[in-house]
Amino acid sequence: MKSLNFPEYEFRFKSKENKTAIFSILRKKFLILTPEEWVRQHCVNFLISEKNYSKSLLNEEKQIKLNGIDKRYDIVAFKPDGNIRLVVECKAPNVKITQDTFDQIARYNMALNAEYLMVTNGLFHYYCKLDYDKKKYDFLPELPILKKK
Repeated sequence: MKSLNFPEYEFRFKSKENKTAIFSILRKKFLILTPEEWVRQHCVNFLISEKNYSKSLLNEEKQIKLNGIDKRYDIVAFKPDGNIRLVVECKAPNVKITQDTFDQIARYNMALNAEYLMVTNGLFHYYCKLDYDKKKYDFLPELPILKKK
């Protein structure tokens, strides 16, 4: 798999149906290793190892309803009170991040109401903080590191 713009992490792999599978520490199972899954698993490790997110408050690949249509988000980070801190949209490294990508995560966030959004293709990462009172968002150079408890 392609080298990504994340620190290096240790992953577990196995062969599954003549394909390589990667172990998801959140879903606790092996998943077929696609380019997008490679980015998603790096991002999960990044949030835990670099940004101090609690593994128990992270969730990946869950279904939500948007205007009656079933959609799946890539990663959501919850606050201890159950509100959503962060929504992450992951793309494969060969997928260019475009306005359509930001529109997609904005639609998801209409149902989720996160404090932060992250869009990544593993090579380029974009972060923004939402200000619901002013109905705007600000791009950030980095995602804030959570304080350890």
